[in-house]
Amino acid sequence: MSTETGPAIDTEPRSHRIVPGPKGLPFLGNLPQFGKNPLAFFERLRSHGDMVGWRFGPNSCVYIADPDCIGELLTETERSFDQPALGIAFRTVMGNGVVVARGTDWRRKRSLVQPSVRPKQVRSYAATMTSSTVELADTWSGGERVDIKREMAALTQRIAVRTIFGVDTAADAEAMGRAMDVAQQEIGKEFAGIGALLPDWVPTPGRARIKKAAAVIDAEVGRVVARHRDGADERPDLLSRLLAAVDETGAHLTDQEIRDETVTLYIGGHETTSSTLVWAWYLLSRNPRVRTALTEELDRVLGDREPEFDDFARLTYTQSVVKETLRLYPTIWLVTGVAKEGAHIGGVPMPEGTRVWTSQWATHRDARWFPEPEEFRPERWDPETGDDIAEYAWFPFGGGPRVCLGTRFAMVEAVLILAVLARRFELDVDPGVIDPVPSLTLQPDREVMATVRTR
Repeated sequence: MSTETGPAIDTEPRSHRIVPGPKGLPFLGNLPQFGKNPLAFFERLRSHGDMVGWRFGPNSCVYIADPDCIGELLTETERSFDQPALGIAFRTVMGNGVVVARGTDWRRKRSLVQPSVRPKQVRSYAATMTSSTVELADTWSGGERVDIKREMAALTQRIAVRTIFGVDTAADAEAMGRAMDVAQQEIGKEFAGIGALLPDWVPTPGRARIKKAAAVIDAEVGRVVARHRDGADERPDLLSRLLAAVDETGAHLTDQEIRDETVTLYIGGHETTSSTLVWAWYLLSRNPRVRTALTEELDRVLGDREPEFDDFARLTYTQSVVKETLRLYPTIWLVTGVAKEGAHIGGVPMPEGTRVWTSQWATHRDARWFPEPEEFRPERWDPETGDDIAEYAWFPFGGGPRVCLGTRFAMVEAVLILAVLARRFELDVDPGVIDPVPSLTLQPDREVMATVRTR
């Protein structure tokens, strides 16, 4: 975007060198500081410079904060950087899906999964997104007290079950939802704790809990897959498209691959959108001016009707609300890659095996790229008058060849849900600060209670 009123972005290439970060401990390195508060730790690293050396346990790491360097990391993944092994807890849940796979295996899986979330397919899911949200809206009344975290989770679960699995059984969503809650908590605990350094074979109570949760997920997915195989050949849901997909050799995804990709899509379509919506309601409640601007657009574009897929492009301010929410509370809060032989970033060699990190949380709150970074200001995203934002200063869905496949799905879903509910209600979230907890996604640290006000 370009504008005469936005801040000037320095287009001159910046010189880089690795500067030392905070001092660590023998063997553990900076893991205790990281584990105590990963978000604050990355902000602290950013204050040291744009390229900071630190240690994750015994592993040499470099943190990067410059958008040009972040762009190199994201776009050079697969060529110069490998996906890291993200721990046994993460792999137990995610398997070897497209998010985790590498090389030719990743390219094959991406080619099979991508068609199911292209714009044409997302269009076909929009009606389900809207109708599911209308069902929720019909249960709310003025003056009612609701837990927004629980309500948004239940809604996005329902949408995920209907669009991915093509079923409408509450038990499917509830069982998967409970298991995913456990999985998310345990992944976060292991990633930020000593478990991140333990070999896979070491048993811990957390690993036992995540295995139990994964077993529930496997059983639910297996049951639905079996139902699809026994049913009609033509179904409009994501799972049916995965079952029908074939690679260049004519081979289908295996049952294990179907399970892994289904879980990946479920997390992308449910967990990420749910938390984004919670943060959006939280921010809207604390910014009446933005809430008024949002409802004015909804009244002008929609009037008394429900939103459809084609309204997504017209609801530009609603999109800006979602983008600004993702800037302040990015669901995915870090990206990391492992340097291959010959890797460079910003002209600086990265020794093979170096783990390179960057954080959406810290970068999105950098005043160099976002003036008044703590302010919730959707206008900065206006396509005509918004700020001039450096490429890769905002990357809530990653970027490059491994950009999140569900980006379009998640954006359309969040905009349509906001449109349905904000056209009818204002949600006054209880006073008090709600802190983010970095786990598999960035989640509120407690229930988010609000009073429903009918417009």
